[in-house]
Amino acid sequence: MQRRTHISISVITLAASCLTFVTGTILAQDTGSVLPGARPMIDAAKFPSLQAALDAVPEGGGLVQLPAGTFEITEPLRVHTEDTCIQGAGTATHIKNLNTEGQPALLVSHLECEDAKTDRKHQLWRIRLTNFRVTGNEQSGAGIEARQINEILVDSVTVSENGGDGIFLNYCYEDPRIATCLITYNKQVGVKLHGCHDIVVASSQFEENQDALHCFDGFNLCMTGCCVDDHLGDGVVIENTYGSVLSGNMIEECNATAVILDRDCYGITVSSNVIAHNGGGIDLRDAHGCAVSANTFTIIKTNALRIGPDSGRITVGGNNFSNSYIGDSKVRRGTEDLAAAGLVLEATKDISISGNTFSGLTTKALSLVGESSGIVFANNVLSDVESDHENLKSSVVSDNLDSNASRQSSE
Repeated sequence: MQRRTHISISVITLAASCLTFVTGTILAQDTGSVLPGARPMIDAAKFPSLQAALDAVPEGGGLVQLPAGTFEITEPLRVHTEDTCIQGAGTATHIKNLNTEGQPALLVSHLECEDAKTDRKHQLWRIRLTNFRVTGNEQSGAGIEARQINEILVDSVTVSENGGDGIFLNYCYEDPRIATCLITYNKQVGVKLHGCHDIVVASSQFEENQDALHCFDGFNLCMTGCCVDDHLGDGVVIENTYGSVLSGNMIEECNATAVILDRDCYGITVSSNVIAHNGGGIDLRDAHGCAVSANTFTIIKTNALRIGPDSGRITVGGNNFSNSYIGDSKVRRGTEDLAAAGLVLEATKDISISGNTFSGLTTKALSLVGESSGIVFANNVLSDVESDHENLKSSVVSDNLDSNASRQSSE
């Protein structure tokens, strides 16, 4: 009997010790003890305004959690600390810009940065914007504007209906990244990149902006896996940029031209894209040392690929230029939508054109404007289409399979 009492007392003592341990842990958390070095999350719902929450980020950075809700603003929200993440609750977090004086909804910049192009003294590093929605109006500015921010990451953000650009990265020089964003119905450019370097734009969707993307005065754009549809002007415009790749994108139904390379572009590859049903395809206005390969140009109204007089030393290989032919002497598109263009050389030189297929076009497979020279046109397939390639001078034309020429020969 005494032994059983001793055991009961021991169990009670152990239970009390465990309770004291657990209670002590809870009390320690309640009194503010945290992981050494950890900064608490800033819950914007506990502040009088979103700007107050952003201003509460310490100099060393932090996480600002934006709650669900629609937040109307009349002046830009300013993110001005390094190593900062602004995270919403998906599209349920809606920042609505009511400004009518051309101001952006979200301005990411050092407080003392005045000139984004030249003021590298006031740079910020490592800022992430994720998981929220930004909209504006016809008289507002950009949805998101960032000035002199290195290693900025914008991901899973919806940016729509702004009077300016959707996202404007203004001399965000080192490693800017835009991924898995939805960028729609902005009055200017969906994504504008000025003076950026080592740029990634990936897996994002662009619809019915004025133009989809501009990359000016930059270096090393990598745009991959994006869907570009229904733009009022051009698709992708690249100027004064080198060492870039535009690959694996779908670019459809731009009213003007799908892809433009201009102002001293060089060392750029445009490859494995679908260029479909645009006003024009790829226009090399001022480009050298570039490759256009393995693209599908289908039902392009004019100039599926144009190489202008200020461009040269271009490789064109493995592309398909076609109408909506689906076999059995049938085309998918009706009589009002038969336009399908080919390749235009306009007073250019030093061009290699090989391994391409031109079929069912309403223009010539190769159209010559002015006199081009130093052209290799070889090992191409031409089906149900006319071509000017036999009129090339000071060039090599060989080993092409031309069904039109074969038919005329048999007749």
